[in-house]
Amino acid sequence: MMTRGATRMTRLMMGHMGPRYFSTALLRSDAGAGVSGVVGAGMLHRFPASPSEKSVVNWARNYSVMGSRSASTVALNDDKQPEKDQKAENGGGSAAAASGGGVEKSVVSYWGVPQTKATKPDGTEWKWNCFRPWETYQADTSIDLTKHHAPVTFLDKFAYWTVKFLRYPTDIFFQRRYGCRAMMLETVAAVPGMVGGMLLHCKSLRRFEQSGGWIKALLEEAENERMHLMTFMEVAKPKWYERALVFAVQGVFFNAYFVTYILSPKLAHRIVGYLEEEAIHSYTEFLKELDNGNIENVPAPAIAIDYWRLPKDSTLRDVVLVVRADEAHHRDVNHFASDIHYQGQQLKDSPAPLGYH
Repeated sequence: MMTRGATRMTRLMMGHMGPRYFSTALLRSDAGAGVSGVVGAGMLHRFPASPSEKSVVNWARNYSVMGSRSASTVALNDDKQPEKDQKAENGGGSAAAASGGGVEKSVVSYWGVPQTKATKPDGTEWKWNCFRPWETYQADTSIDLTKHHAPVTFLDKFAYWTVKFLRYPTDIFFQRRYGCRAMMLETVAAVPGMVGGMLLHCKSLRRFEQSGGWIKALLEEAENERMHLMTFMEVAKPKWYERALVFAVQGVFFNAYFVTYILSPKLAHRIVGYLEEEAIHSYTEFLKELDNGNIENVPAPAIAIDYWRLPKDSTLRDVVLVVRADEAHHRDVNHFASDIHYQGQQLKDSPAPLGYH
């Protein structure tokens, strides 16, 4: 390591000689400037720079570049380097022009990972990267919305009244702002499927056993709930305190559900089943407000039209209908999963309802 004195000496020398050796003005050959002592002076004297001084300056400037290229594997292809540099410059220029013209820039993968470009059935370009055309579907809105699991056992009653208790602060906070209420509901509803799928995944790895497709089914549920959130984000713009509330609620609920699922999966799935029943009720009230004209029935977001394969002239009411149908399917799946555990079996013993949104 350099001592403090050596460091100061180096700084002093570079302060005096750096501008002389590394200034672009040294390459000038303006004799008049050299005599007057301005920028065009030579390295050590106030005279025009000689050819030898110019060569020294050029060598000092380019030494690091030459050294790195000599010690690099790129030196093996030095004859092709100018051509590559020229192509890179042309590519950068075209990319910049494309970005200025509004054309999306593509990422070039060194690892050869292909970038698939999907299209719609009509041949137009697919513009969503968060989901692909083969992940879209048409919701079954004919599902029975009135089904209810009557709580009989102690765990069922505990799950039922826990959900009822959690509904009261939600009603007080959001009241009749169902757009924001739906947004908050989906930030919570997307957690159980991810937690359950993650824990079943780890269990499958520990026990060297298959899962009966339940890992994928629960992750499908989580992804479907997340798409609900992406849709309602286009409708209801959350305020800063609502975003802060999402942080708090998600942090508490994630950990609470994680522990609950480890201790009793049948209780965890039953809680989600009752949560989905409350979601059906909330979306039904949402529809009433839309029908009464208290909430404007705006056009459906483009992401919702593509995800649920809705007609192009669909409205917010159509979106709420398909979302409510999804919640009814999630209700059935989680009550079914809890029943499997109540019958003394494991989820892997029964085929999972894959694709049952």
